[in-house]
Amino acid sequence: MNGPAHKDPRGTDFLALWARSVHDHADAPALIDGERTLSYRAMDRLTDRWAAELAARGAGPEEIVGLAFATPRDTVLGMVATLKSGAGFTVLDPRLPPAARHSLVSRVGACAWAGDGEHAPAGAWRPSPAPGQDPARPWRTRPADARQLAYVLFTSGSTGQPKGIVIERAALGHFASAVATRLALAPEDRWLQIASLGFDVVIEEVFPALAAGAAVVCRRDGRALDAEELHSLLTTSGTTVVELSTQYWLEYARWLRAGALTTPEALRTVVVGGERMDPDAYRRWQREQRTALVHVYGLTECTVSSTMYAGTLPDSATDVPLGTPLDGAEVTVRRDGRVVPVGETGEIHIGGPLLGRGFLDDPEQTARRFPLDPLSPDPEARVYVTGDLGRIDEDGQLVFLGRVDDQIKIRGHRLEPAHVERELCGTGRADQAVVFPDPDTGTSLWAFIVPREPGAAPPPGEAVRLSGAERAELTGKLAAALPDWAVPQVLYRVAVLPKNPHGKIDRRQLAAWTGGRTPGPAQPAPETAEEPLRTVLHHFRDVLREPALGPDDNFFDHGGQSILAMRLLALLRESFRAAEGLRAATLFTSPTPRRLSQVLTRQAAGASPH
Repeated sequence: MNGPAHKDPRGTDFLALWARSVHDHADAPALIDGERTLSYRAMDRLTDRWAAELAARGAGPEEIVGLAFATPRDTVLGMVATLKSGAGFTVLDPRLPPAARHSLVSRVGACAWAGDGEHAPAGAWRPSPAPGQDPARPWRTRPADARQLAYVLFTSGSTGQPKGIVIERAALGHFASAVATRLALAPEDRWLQIASLGFDVVIEEVFPALAAGAAVVCRRDGRALDAEELHSLLTTSGTTVVELSTQYWLEYARWLRAGALTTPEALRTVVVGGERMDPDAYRRWQREQRTALVHVYGLTECTVSSTMYAGTLPDSATDVPLGTPLDGAEVTVRRDGRVVPVGETGEIHIGGPLLGRGFLDDPEQTARRFPLDPLSPDPEARVYVTGDLGRIDEDGQLVFLGRVDDQIKIRGHRLEPAHVERELCGTGRADQAVVFPDPDTGTSLWAFIVPREPGAAPPPGEAVRLSGAERAELTGKLAAALPDWAVPQVLYRVAVLPKNPHGKIDRRQLAAWTGGRTPGPAQPAPETAEEPLRTVLHHFRDVLREPALGPDDNFFDHGGQSILAMRLLALLRESFRAAEGLRAATLFTSPTPRRLSQVLTRQAAGASPH
């Protein structure tokens, strides 16, 4: 494993903040899971018991404990217990394909795995979740050096192999304290944990709240919630703070607006990040909703968020700023090795105590992306070169301007398109490929391939959308190697990849070539179908941008995913009273317009939508 990031052992270990919360708020709720609540005292005893068991299995300083639980609640317990054992944790993302999970488990080299999820490695320890028992072995949390490992989380890499980011205890403790301070978290707060458990946002949802003596509210399982389900959970749980990806927030805002609703009374802050925010949508929220917005920016390599913006956006603003640095984040904009003047463009650099140690077992990449900082008076200070372009505006706010390279973000995840393109060419069906976010929503990937068989190419200037067995073959091969969000769901065949005057692939031209064309026989027009099928089919076609979609075409086979599912359900609820009971899960069992129409018909007659 890489060496420690800093020689100075001083710094706040998160467990010191935890101990303060247990002392000051022993009987207050720490972890809420539906009707079940663990107080700080009860959670402290339970995680002591788990920590003793983990230590007996080899957990200790600089060791890694892998977590693969089925529920968010147990994952949070596992994180705290692992830190108490002296080790650092990693979380196995259940959305990874089996081959990728197996590879990650092998690379991590964990001293132990804990978890009861279906994705847990064979032999994983399954702890009892029951509180109130004393540890099987007397346990006292070990004093930890702040330089020691806290956790390892994985993000996509330019070579396609996920990169393990190593974060130390001092960085985690400093981060938890800085976020709690910036958001003014108090023991009365409740932060809803909603991010995927393998995603770094889970760190921001859990540790600042526990450091402040507040409660973490967990879902019963890890499935995604649609906008209506989110709103219901926010309301019934009394949540005061929630963090949403940019696209998720947009869908929630759209749902609220369609129903002329406002956010729950208790919800005081919605944290939003992951992608560029639309300033018009930001201003509209500020006009219509009581809940404050906080726009965040950061990277896994720098302990999640580094900047926050919570201001009132002026009417003249063309961008939503990324904000000002958290305590412990040293953010500069540089060009040619120097900090640029206010208003000028450069590459964003991040240093300071929140900086990660580096990449797991990859000293070469660590040295390249975490170099010594030539501008720091400390000769051992390092800085992370983000690859993001930005500027500092006149008010001292950081503004995002794009990427130095071709890296993109899909539903909050960083992705190197070249990796997906290599996988496509490796299927044997494509000589060339290009991948980019869909131009309308940016929530899913489009792929264009030049077929290996010349006879399969359409005429120049046309793009033919793949369907049926051809599409299933390609997406099936990709799904075996990539997480679901990285698999293009909309694929086209073209004769050539057009170039712009600068010699780069012209993505606008490719998008223009699509023209709504869909292969296969013509499908019935909406007006030939009876209600509710006619309207349901119209909404399917509108959301998926596929005018010739048929009544028996599968939503997920034509580019559908969680964000688009939320949009479809919102449109259906506007059209049919019977759709009010529909949930995103209904689409998995009734994924075609015809089958969903049948669900609506039964629902209108008083039957369950499920």
